[in-house]
Amino acid sequence: MSHKRIPKRKAAIAAGSVAALGAAALLLPNANASQDGASDAAAPKTLKAADASDLASQLQNLLGDAFAGSYYDADSRQLVVNVVNVSGDNNNVVVQAKKAGAKVREVDNSTAELKTAAQTLKTEATIPGTAWAVDPRTNKILVTADTTVTGSKWDRLESTVQSLGSGMATIKKSSGTFKTFVSGGDAIFGGGARCSLGFNVTASDGSPAFLTAGHCGVAADQWSDSETGQPIATVDQAVFPGDGDFSLVKYDDPNTQAPSDVNIGGGQTVQILQAAEATVGAQVFRMGSTTGLNDGQVLGLDATVNYPEGTVTGLIQTNVCAEPGDSGGSLFTQDGSAVGLTSGGSGDCTAGGETFFQPVTTALTATGATLGDAGAGAGDQAGGDQAGGEEAGAGGDAVGGDQSGADDQSGAGDQSGAADPSGAAENQSGTGTEDNSGLTETH
Repeated sequence: MSHKRIPKRKAAIAAGSVAALGAAALLLPNANASQDGASDAAAPKTLKAADASDLASQLQNLLGDAFAGSYYDADSRQLVVNVVNVSGDNNNVVVQAKKAGAKVREVDNSTAELKTAAQTLKTEATIPGTAWAVDPRTNKILVTADTTVTGSKWDRLESTVQSLGSGMATIKKSSGTFKTFVSGGDAIFGGGARCSLGFNVTASDGSPAFLTAGHCGVAADQWSDSETGQPIATVDQAVFPGDGDFSLVKYDDPNTQAPSDVNIGGGQTVQILQAAEATVGAQVFRMGSTTGLNDGQVLGLDATVNYPEGTVTGLIQTNVCAEPGDSGGSLFTQDGSAVGLTSGGSGDCTAGGETFFQPVTTALTATGATLGDAGAGAGDQAGGDQAGGEEAGAGGDAVGGDQSGADDQSGAGDQSGAADPSGAAENQSGTGTEDNSGLTETH
């Protein structure tokens, strides 16, 4: 977390406002032209993950009820779009989807059918230690149960999944237990809990603030950037459990200049340029104050997680590891897109596990906040202007001296590639060695 004053720039970045390169020509001018037989043979476009996300959003509107989810094939760098009932008018829009650059795949389960199945799970199998999310790669709902789901609880869950039919859902057991990971980005401390700062934002009233996990926000009203320091920020809004896991925390000093970047260790930061929706199959990076920088893939969207404290809906499911203290921390992409806030999961960064994240776009909409500080847009905050070390993070110094700004930096990938965009060690030492054997919060 950075909160010392830095030189101001003019361009404020509004959440979700980026126009991806590949999406500009999404619905081609000749999409409604006569079909000459060559249309169906259009080759899928090679896309960046962010461009694929934009393309998927627009194709969802184009395809309507025929749309049954999508995912990013990282190996081929193509967007795969699932469709159902391909006949008549639907066949025409599928042709247009192919022209737009997507790879189209016909599947059995519609979006409506998958939502109905998820509602059945909610009604019949809301059991602490369970989670489910739609996996567009299998066109099924992936149901996960942690080690606490045994005996009659397991029988109930298994029976519910079986009632949906073998082609609608799959079930697997986690080696740990689901919990929230309170203890992210830079460390923040409050009420005896340790969490991580997610992203600096500007509140709707223009004041500087940051986003973190909702279960952190309900754990303490005031937060400090050191374990024994004075509070520097106060919770303004918090949601947990329920329709999300996010909180908006306002800096107590209204003159705080909080840059739109993530401290990834080793004296480096990644500029955050915009908010973006998660795309199944896309690579993402997570920064947390306990375990540092780690990466993995998005596995599912609109996930429901039944924590011991209650049910949380609308989350992103990934295979990126996390541990206590990482709660609220940043989930982002190589191109500097803010994607999520660490909520919880199972396992640790030794054995791995399942992890869940609050979508940033939803949190921004709910709180009315925008990415970036009130006077400085992320895109114009060149690292060279940050005095090479004047930018103090909550858990230490986030040195920006050698980091080029958004104009020169193509994202985390420019800082050494997929495995470690910062060049920093994947695991940074943190406090706490709690047992991460189950679904828990990250605090």
